[in-house]
Amino acid sequence: MSGFAVVYNQQNCLELDKMFKRIGHRGPYLSGQFEGERILMAQNYLEGDISGKPDVILEAGETKAPVFNPRYPELRICYDGQMGNWEKRAKPSGEADGPFREERLLLQLYKQYDRHMFEYLDDAVFAFVISDGKNLFAARDLLGIKTLFYGRKNGALYLSSELKSLIGITDEFYEFPAGYFMDNTYTLFRFAELPQFQPAILDSDLDEITETIRDIIQRSFNNRVDFNVLTGSLLSGGIDSSVIVWLASEAYRNKFGNDARLRTFALGVGESEDIKCARLMADHINAEHHELIVDLDQILAVLPEVIWYLESFDPSLVRSSVSNYLISKYAKAQGIKVLLSGEGGDEVFCGYLYLKDFPPEELFAKQMECIGFLHNNASLRLDRMNLCNSVRVVTPLISGELLNYAMTLPSEYKQKPDGDQKIEKWIFRKAFENVLPKEIVWRLKQEFSQGSGSADVLPKYFEKTIKDKELLEAHASFPMIRSKEELYYFQIFKEHFGSGRALDTVGQWIRL
Repeated sequence: MSGFAVVYNQQNCLELDKMFKRIGHRGPYLSGQFEGERILMAQNYLEGDISGKPDVILEAGETKAPVFNPRYPELRICYDGQMGNWEKRAKPSGEADGPFREERLLLQLYKQYDRHMFEYLDDAVFAFVISDGKNLFAARDLLGIKTLFYGRKNGALYLSSELKSLIGITDEFYEFPAGYFMDNTYTLFRFAELPQFQPAILDSDLDEITETIRDIIQRSFNNRVDFNVLTGSLLSGGIDSSVIVWLASEAYRNKFGNDARLRTFALGVGESEDIKCARLMADHINAEHHELIVDLDQILAVLPEVIWYLESFDPSLVRSSVSNYLISKYAKAQGIKVLLSGEGGDEVFCGYLYLKDFPPEELFAKQMECIGFLHNNASLRLDRMNLCNSVRVVTPLISGELLNYAMTLPSEYKQKPDGDQKIEKWIFRKAFENVLPKEIVWRLKQEFSQGSGSADVLPKYFEKTIKDKELLEAHASFPMIRSKEELYYFQIFKEHFGSGRALDTVGQWIRL
């Protein structure tokens, strides 16, 4: 994960510098700029983004960022992404492993297939801009896992990984839509969309399905995690993060010896449910476990900074982001360069509790709707709360192969009827029930903010400190404000980003 800023049709280096400085946290390890005939491009990288030493990254004293492919030196790419199918796609093209392997492959695919290159990126998340100095080609992945924004002014186009780069540059800015690409006419073209109808239901027995799920997740993990820099894992004690730390612990010992202990990190507001379950799981894998226990005052103190980096005021998202921000910052202080995360399991296997309200025949449509929320909601937390601390985050459960397979499973395997209740993510739990503690496998789904405890203390605090009249007055001008808690976050957001077009980039979760 990294960041970039681009100015097209306006050779204003001062504007580019201003944009780029605002996202310096996304890549203090290495950065560079490129100036073409009609374009200015700036790219930065975290240490965890690059395999290889600095002397490999430098060539003839010139930083390779933005990256080029020696086969096509006229092309440059600004890129933030992660490819789960790099090896599969690289073999036919002959692209070698090593530093910037994904960027080189993307340039190869672009040169070979142009706008049809997305057919080969079915297991990748990305935001990128490719240019030969004159023309522009920008794109964002189908789910919008990688963030991207664009703005216009006086015929010029501005693109950046974060909205804050565009504030003060132009008043006309937008979120770059997920599943689209843009050419140098500034026209947006859709290259993919989520399916409207469920694929044919898989006809396999239970053992075969659970084995396939384990195989896909193991393959996804192997393709994304290498431990080349100091790597730890977030651990909430839920099924998603527990599966990831179990896989990571096995891989860590295989690489560094039987006595090696994976570093895990958990956060709680006091002795939260997450803290207790994370301890159980950490003991199960003999991890080097770290806990961060915080209180309300510590949470309130970082809210302005969290909202600045997050670029949202949605209560559910802010609560979970505070927890993510604090534990990521703590892990960074321990020297961690890469954090593993179980993010994605709820979307793939229908883990959100509100999905229990719908009958089986509606579940697929509701799942696609839920996945459609990712681009300006959950993916923001994943991206921003780790990148703001200059930590790369890796998410093996966000896999095109895994999602495509899960879509073919019967609804009752994802939301399993159990008397008058339903067990969310049932098939995922079954796949790993023999390797994880039963208390973890069958633990009720809780959002990060619920399990960590921030969802309990924050709404209560703002309900007491903000008057009913203030909420009514604010709601009259801004109807999207739904609670006193949201009003507080909104006021901070407005100070940073204004109350104009920036509001259109904010996604609001369906429930408070």
